Amino acid sequence: MADHVSSLCRSVYYQLRQLQPVVRSITEDAAKIVVQAFISSRLDYCNSLLRGIASNLLQKLQSVQNGAARLITKTGRWKHITPVLRELHWLPVQQRIDFKLVVLVYKTLHGQLRQYLTEDCQLLTTSPADHCDRLMS
Repeated sequence: MADHVSSLCRSVYYQLRQLQPVVRSITEDAAKIVVQAFISSRLDYCNSLLRGIASNLLQKLQSVQNGAARLITKTGRWKHITPVLRELHWLPVQQRIDFKLVVLVYKTLHGQLRQYLTEDCQLLTTSPADHCDRLMS
């Protein structure tokens, strides 16, 4: 997994360096769109497979996202990044991974995915709310 994360970071940092001159000459809204297309899509691709990776690898991915946020907002390197991510409405990398998994589970349980994806998924437990609903009916 470390090789994959290193390769991904190298690729995304290369893209960020290529985008710097472009982002300087466009509006912040246009920069958001460009970075979403080139950077965020790479970070999100198959990121559900990154669930549970080592914290140092996760930090590398977070640094890439932070760099993209700084590029868009022209934020200095030493300014705290959390308010910048909130301003952009971006979840941190770990939360993006968790969100993607939750969405996949939800879609699986509600039959919104292809049949071949849902066939191998099986609900192991139910929530207390589900249990109460069954008792009431």
